[in-house]
Amino acid sequence: MLVNRQGKLTAVDQKYPIPLTSSNIRAACAQCSLRELCLAVGLDNEDLHKLDDFVIRRKIKRGQQIFRAGDPFEALYAIRIGFFKTDILTEEGLEQVTGFHMAGEIIGMDGISNDYHVCNATALEDSEICIMPYDQLEELSRHIKSLQQQFHKFMSREIVRDQSLMILLGSMRAEERIAAFLLNLSQRMRVRGYSASEFHLRMTREEIGSYLGLKLETVSRAFSKFHDEGLIGVQQKYIRILNAEGLKALLNHAPS
Repeated sequence: MLVNRQGKLTAVDQKYPIPLTSSNIRAACAQCSLRELCLAVGLDNEDLHKLDDFVIRRKIKRGQQIFRAGDPFEALYAIRIGFFKTDILTEEGLEQVTGFHMAGEIIGMDGISNDYHVCNATALEDSEICIMPYDQLEELSRHIKSLQQQFHKFMSREIVRDQSLMILLGSMRAEERIAAFLLNLSQRMRVRGYSASEFHLRMTREEIGSYLGLKLETVSRAFSKFHDEGLIGVQQKYIRILNAEGLKALLNHAPS
């Protein structure tokens, strides 16, 4: 369940069995190191405190879902720490990964249009999220123009991401898809102040294949080939990008 500002339980959500502590009751957007990547960007201190009044921080265990397909849409979820995947079930009952999301990103927008979620959101590691009840966020955005503008930018970014995925799946060969995926992760890591050349993959090879429309064996072969060619170093889920330019050259639009 969520808690309100006074610490009393509300009926907004019952999907979070993690015990409440003093560290996850209030979000404190003003002190968050990711505020420049989240909806709080551009807000002054007074507006930040207004946002703080209803944003709730919760800890999420690895494997825990924060919403499932068909759940009523009630809130947006900003990832403060950790990594999530979103997926849907196909008519054949197979999992189709639709996205991987990291700190500073917002998930849950899929529920805005129909008032229910169309995908599942699962933590790939122990994580921490900031829950923003949508009705309160929407009301506040009517009075704070910069918050409304930032929210529209986030929605636009989701549309662009979906379009990029369609291009990725429709026009690239398997190795190009893997190269684009690794370069995208690298760029997102850099923006967050992490190493762009060394990182752990939170997802499995099978989940990468589902996201990119590739078989598990194809993903594994591509990683091995990149390793043998000196483009990357691979040690289980630990990745080192040794030749970023070489990866870029694999893409259709990159010079040979």
